[in-house]
Amino acid sequence: MHAWPASEVPALPGKGRDLRIHDTATGGRVTLAPGPVARIYVCGITPYDATHMGHAATYNAFDLVQRVWLDTKRQVHYVQNVTDVDDPLLERAIRDGIDWVGLAERETALFREDMTALRMLPPQHYIGAVEAIPGIVPLVERLRDSGAAYELDGDIYFSVEADPHFGQVSNYDTELMRHLSAERGGDPDRPGKKNPLDPMLWMAAREGEPSWDGGSLGPGRPGWHIECVAIALDHLGMGFDVQGGGSDLIFPHHEMGASHAQTLTGEFPMAKAYVHAGMVALHGEKMSKSKGNLVFVSKLRRDGVDPAAIRLALLSHRYRDDWEWTDEVLETAVERLGRWRAAVSRPDGPSADALVEELREALSDDLDTPTALAAVDRWAELQTAEGGTDESAPGLVSRAVDALLGVAL
Repeated sequence: MHAWPASEVPALPGKGRDLRIHDTATGGRVTLAPGPVARIYVCGITPYDATHMGHAATYNAFDLVQRVWLDTKRQVHYVQNVTDVDDPLLERAIRDGIDWVGLAERETALFREDMTALRMLPPQHYIGAVEAIPGIVPLVERLRDSGAAYELDGDIYFSVEADPHFGQVSNYDTELMRHLSAERGGDPDRPGKKNPLDPMLWMAAREGEPSWDGGSLGPGRPGWHIECVAIALDHLGMGFDVQGGGSDLIFPHHEMGASHAQTLTGEFPMAKAYVHAGMVALHGEKMSKSKGNLVFVSKLRRDGVDPAAIRLALLSHRYRDDWEWTDEVLETAVERLGRWRAAVSRPDGPSADALVEELREALSDDLDTPTALAAVDRWAELQTAEGGTDESAPGLVSRAVDALLGVAL
């Protein structure tokens, strides 16, 4: 599966700072100091209704992580999946009376278009669940053969008790885990499971649903969590720098994925930091496909909204915070974009050297984008009020905003 084209990231003078970021597993900030190549895995979409503002906020956060790393003169190895076969996708296809493969392809193509418009840096490896199945089957077989998984009516389940570190990503108690499992695709009440929290690794073929050759597992399709584990281990290996996604993936998805990987390899942890973006609400409720309260990037673009303004709207909030999308949020972003573009359109201006360092410091401090935007606001205000004589300043501001915030002026 192919990703989307990469926009050029301008090189800035000097060198950026190492990223200090909140790690869900430890509950505090960690300083990430990768080697020459930083490794990041971000969980992708289930392509049946893309791309709403919650998606955009999540991928914006991890785009910023990449930009901070690139500014430190590192390379970035970024991997993202597409869950192109799963119950929600199949259910939507049945509801709409369309082929599930066509639905997945259509929505994935739209997602690529939105990511391109928003100047999100693409992954080096963009892998669909279906194409990953040949690598998933051997992992499930290994877990089963080692006693870390078991069969129940043809389905294969992972035993969470096989991982001594289970629970150390979310640090949730059992009651909350069970509640979230039921809410987010698990089946804690299924009779016969060894532990209600045990997640499915391989679903035996169901009548009327797609299935693939599972070798000794029999025909079927993979569970949600093992999909990402197979892709991450294949392309990044254990101990990669960041496992990313929305905060709704903390449990069960990232918890279970970590346990799968740790049990398979005997190594701990799967990732050095588990980083999660907050949820975006509309009319007082989290944006959700099931609720239908969505604001789509593609709809805004069709309505003539500049993608750079959409990105500025996302950047106006801390990535970890839950926040609400409103018309005022977008209007403020549109106005800010206009002010910034007017400021950099002049032939000279106030020195921007300090501004570049302010942006670097803000972003290295747990991706503090509101502080970064305020710094550019101050430079633009000074440009409007007093101007300056530095002929290089407008160009430097434009390059810095592009390189570090992903906003083209």
